[in-house]
Amino acid sequence: MPHQLDALRALTTVVADTGDFDAMRAWQPTDATTNPTLILKAVQQERYRPLLDQILRDHPAASLSEQVDHLLVAFGREILAIVPGRVSTEVDARLSFDSQASIERARQIIALYEAAGIARERVLIKLASTWEGIQAARVLEAEGIHCNLTLLFSLPQAIACAQAGVTLISPFVGRIYDWYKKAAGAAWDEAAHAGVHDPGVQSVTRIYNYFKAYNLDTQIMGASFRNIGQIRALAGCDLLTISPALMAELAASADPLPAGLSVDQAKVQAPEWQASNEVAFRTQLNQDAMATEKLAEGIRLFTADALQLDTLLGAGRVAAR
Repeated sequence: MPHQLDALRALTTVVADTGDFDAMRAWQPTDATTNPTLILKAVQQERYRPLLDQILRDHPAASLSEQVDHLLVAFGREILAIVPGRVSTEVDARLSFDSQASIERARQIIALYEAAGIARERVLIKLASTWEGIQAARVLEAEGIHCNLTLLFSLPQAIACAQAGVTLISPFVGRIYDWYKKAAGAAWDEAAHAGVHDPGVQSVTRIYNYFKAYNLDTQIMGASFRNIGQIRALAGCDLLTISPALMAELAASADPLPAGLSVDQAKVQAPEWQASNEVAFRTQLNQDAMATEKLAEGIRLFTADALQLDTLLGAGRVAAR
């Protein structure tokens, strides 16, 4: 009997949500996605320390930000030697409200990959789903630099990404779930909010149904899972990025796994078309307390991890002198 992870692969492209090379080899995902938190965790492990040391040796005169990009690309290159598809590499979260700086940083990252012989088609540049991040992605996509818009918590963010021609979006499930659970406090009923009733699952489902009903090309990759019930409910989504621990849980179950999402069903229940522009985007996002708060929190957390990565590299620079 096939296990649920194999059943999921038949419905959805499985992406590794980890910076651990050994886990990628074990679970054999199609793609892999990283973020500052995952890279920071990895580089603090002794077995990955040689990657950081190599960057310091090879690029001693580079600025700190340049060394960070070299490190991100070094991880990306190692990942692409394992997975057959794409890797997502994130632009510094501190640039989330600066379109031009984000564009320039993305171009630099792609140039490093191409100098290493990696085609840009195998790389997705990750940007936060702020208005500025989405407009940066619009420019980059026109240059053939494909983007993955992350920290996405609402349909207005998703629609703006699609209108910008973004290749892929990463709507978060677990962080939405976290927000509603915290807001409900003692009144939260876990069983009543499981599976298709999970608020994070419902958010991704709305986005999926809208995109498929209107034949939007942008791919949807559900992300940030807290339990396998969320993953099961979204089976059939274009892609799902899953941690090794949750992949192991799926692989341990032989229960049937039906599709939770389908293009045909999305077209039957086509939602109302929504116009999107900067005013609508900012107004609708502001009216959504969960999306506003989780976007801001996500940028702060990724920024904190980027600062820690800077500190690690900075200490290495001092030691190397």
